[in-house]
Amino acid sequence: MDVVALVEQVVDGLGYELVDFETSPKSRLLRVFIDREAGITVDDCATVSNQLTRLFEVENVDYDRLEVSSPGLDRPLKKVADFERFAGEQIQLRTRMPIGNQRNFKGTLVGMVDGAVRLATEEGEQDFPFDEVEKARLVPQF
Repeated sequence: MDVVALVEQVVDGLGYELVDFETSPKSRLLRVFIDREAGITVDDCATVSNQLTRLFEVENVDYDRLEVSSPGLDRPLKKVADFERFAGEQIQLRTRMPIGNQRNFKGTLVGMVDGAVRLATEEGEQDFPFDEVEKARLVPQF
């Protein structure tokens, strides 16, 4: 049974976006991060949590604790759609392999161009193949 697919189906069906899904060793803790354009409230988390709890009972998913929350101000960017949606925002990006002795980059996300993430840095615009991006997060602006 693919728990991630079950979670994504429920979250999408409720009108939210599944940002991330994490499990602890032996899947005793399940963490679900949800988002939507208008933002996430505590009531949204409770709604998703209640629905998932019922689903896990029906599907016999064995776990001890379920946590549902927003991804936070430093939301991770994982899908191509994330890099398109958050164009114009400040991000931190880490590549799988060094590019010119550097793996960590920070700048303004331009968006996706020909399958690559384009980032405007102090050195100018740089393209990073999507498959080479290990990790990317929004940088909160206060």
